[in-house]
Amino acid sequence: MMMYKVAQLSKRAFIERYGDVFEHSPWIAEKVWDSNLDQQATAQQLHEAFEHVIFRATPAQQLALLNAHPDLAVAVKGQSELTDASQSEQRRAGLNRCTPDEYEAFQQLNSRYREKFGFPFIMAVRGFTPDEILDSFRARLSNSRDQEFQTALEQVLMIGKFRIFDRFEEPK
Repeated sequence: MMMYKVAQLSKRAFIERYGDVFEHSPWIAEKVWDSNLDQQATAQQLHEAFEHVIFRATPAQQLALLNAHPDLAVAVKGQSELTDASQSEQRRAGLNRCTPDEYEAFQQLNSRYREKFGFPFIMAVRGFTPDEILDSFRARLSNSRDQEFQTALEQVLMIGKFRIFDRFEEPK
């Protein structure tokens, strides 16, 4: 498989390719490009550049990034707020096949979580089942806001890492 190089991209093409890696937040890709990114960057280096931008963002920008994420299991009822990547990730985790009881549990937990923390529950769901996701949801509700803010950012970065690595191998 041919390795795809960042050097092959203009700024516009880079933002088109990576601007949606982090939900509805193309500003992150713009800042990565503007940071004099190594044009021969590996997928790991590219992810680290995104991570650097996110950790240097203001708390308000970080909160906006978290709030750009959808609630889990909303795809069950066909809500259109999900990006293609989120739909695919939630579908692969089986969230589109929740039982009515599981769906109700997700909705209740989504509400409780947003009320307590002020942003949606975020989890890189790749490789997890709905039951495992619900268990994590319940456990994380006992965190402090600061703990959960940090955990949510780490989960956003994990989601982004999966997406960057998925896109890095071949050009679209």
